Amino acid sequence: MPQITMRQMLEAGVHFGHQTRYWNPKMAPYIFGARGKIHIINLEKTVPLFSDAMNFISAIAQKRGTILFVGTKRSAREAIKEEAERCGQPYMTQRWLGGTLTNFRTVKQSVARLKELEAGETDGTFEKLVKHEVLGLRREREKLEASLGGIKDMNRLPDALFVIDIGHEDIAIKEAKKLGIPVIAVVDTNYDPALVDYAIPGNDDAIRAVQLYARAAADAVLEGKAAAPHAATVSENDFSDADGDKPGRRAPARKGPARKDKADGTEATAE
Repeated sequence: MPQITMRQMLEAGVHFGHQTRYWNPKMAPYIFGARGKIHIINLEKTVPLFSDAMNFISAIAQKRGTILFVGTKRSAREAIKEEAERCGQPYMTQRWLGGTLTNFRTVKQSVARLKELEAGETDGTFEKLVKHEVLGLRREREKLEASLGGIKDMNRLPDALFVIDIGHEDIAIKEAKKLGIPVIAVVDTNYDPALVDYAIPGNDDAIRAVQLYARAAADAVLEGKAAAPHAATVSENDFSDADGDKPGRRAPARKGPARKDKADGTEATAE
């Protein structure tokens, strides 16, 4: 499993939470104290919870499951996209579209349209059209690519979500909860860690901290894939159902009480 040390977390600013006046009392067990008016997260609590979360991600990947990386806030987009692509997982880095999970069949129709437009641009179809028609189709493709490009190869619901900032991604988390899809998330001092299955107490704003989380999650996926049994020994039914609109069977993993944690420094986020 990816080994992230407390020193690495300190250097990335993981320990900086939000301003004390915005805190959520349910984060109290994970708060060391305050510096100025900023809560400081207890990294001695974060490290083991982070390790549990990465183990869970790796276990899913080992069973050939899918983890949807979610980070639509500006400070998270680049790292989430880069690391999700590195480990071959779907991602959402633009505004979360309501119904992405709960109305997945409709989303798949939009993805099919995106693929149709991409094919039309490469197979010569667009060359047969007049200029204004081509421009309209390209605008449509660009719009679909921006919102759905990261999940266009996600043929069924994911087996888990990896989320940066549960407040910013509250709709995604509600949809996952409704469908019974587990959520691994970075939780800051201003949110309730009970809202997710695996909470990682830490700064959810600082770019270096987000890079650390995303890189570790991608490494966990790659390690899980490397440890997966040979493809011939794994049945498709291990994860997918007939219509592809339900999450696959969850990978076994030790799971303690709901994890809630994170603290982040609002002024410390501009890296």
